[in-house]
Amino acid sequence: MRIIHIEDFFLSDTGYQINIIPKYQVIQGHEVYIVTSNTVGMKKPALEFFGEQNIEERDMLYQKQTGVQIIRVEPLTKKIISGRIIQNIKLFKIVEDLKPDIVYIHGNDTLTGIRFLLRINKLKYPIIMDSHMLSMASKNPFHKIFRTLYKLFITPKIINNKIQIIRTQNDSYVQTELGIPLEQAPWISVGSDTSLFYPDEQIRKIFRKENNIDNDDFVVLYTGKLDSAKGGLLLAEAFLEKFKNKKSKNIVLIVVGKTIGNYGAKVEELFSNSKNKIIRFPTQKYTDLPKFYQAADLSVFPKQCSLSFYDAQACGLPVIAEDNNINIDRLKHGNGFTFKADDVKDFRDKILKCIEMDEQDYKKMRDNAYKFVKEYYDYMNIAKQYTSILENECRKYWGNK
Repeated sequence: MRIIHIEDFFLSDTGYQINIIPKYQVIQGHEVYIVTSNTVGMKKPALEFFGEQNIEERDMLYQKQTGVQIIRVEPLTKKIISGRIIQNIKLFKIVEDLKPDIVYIHGNDTLTGIRFLLRINKLKYPIIMDSHMLSMASKNPFHKIFRTLYKLFITPKIINNKIQIIRTQNDSYVQTELGIPLEQAPWISVGSDTSLFYPDEQIRKIFRKENNIDNDDFVVLYTGKLDSAKGGLLLAEAFLEKFKNKKSKNIVLIVVGKTIGNYGAKVEELFSNSKNKIIRFPTQKYTDLPKFYQAADLSVFPKQCSLSFYDAQACGLPVIAEDNNINIDRLKHGNGFTFKADDVKDFRDKILKCIEMDEQDYKKMRDNAYKFVKEYYDYMNIAKQYTSILENECRKYWGNK
């Protein structure tokens, strides 16, 4: 198949679903393109975090490594309106000229996704879409108005044309908030690229030696943004006081990521006053992240939920995360713990619980984490599920032509 992925915002060296699924579809033998916007100059938080330098060189490296072709289109305006990118009308002609067998539009509720749906009867190819949205993640003050209008004008097009909206989280948001039947919204989880993320004792020893960390030290890892949404201050507060523990272990916090703005300054102040050892690293390319997980003993996510959860677990790391519905479901397999949201004491207590666990019990938890991902959330298997849906939609569309 010739598969076209449409994504408003794409950075080639991050670890999102859009970076990984196309790579595996090429391995499956398909011809794959990503058509996206030119990000340079955009006011997008992810650009501040990952950087907008050398985009072309980063794209070329990704294309060389994966075989996926990237086509960037200059958007209509660099201004982001209500979190949405306004794609140039040229996008539709570029996609049509590629003569796709099927088009996969990432984000059914993006402006781009809506524009494709509004012209559904003019399209000369089948489409599928996905949804990454959760109710807890919606911060837009106009979200109630948006959802009402979406239900009135967009959802009927999805239902009448039997368009598949793949849910990337086991959450009923698309049904309860947008009125899309779950029969048209199969759930395929995100996961981990286990060709990159896996336990490696040798890398663990090398990393620790290079960074002056003893083999007996208990290493807690945080990777990601240190902003309010991800709980940067909560993390810093949790590590302000020394972790006194029954095993007399030295506790080391490794933080991979950077702070931004006034909020970030408060995080930095707390880190600088911490009575625990903290080692800082700047934001990393996705392919450079495995060694951090391989060297650690525990991975923490102070707020919300994170795609990095699966990468941590693929490396055999138990996880501690806040007790929202997604994390509760993920951590019910003896693979980690949840703590009361925004509760610094409970967060610290759960970390201390891990530090003081019996060695064999903790090894079992590490094994559970690895098996949990390897059996159910390996992107090699997940990509097959996506491709199966794409192939089925192709058969239905082209079989009727």
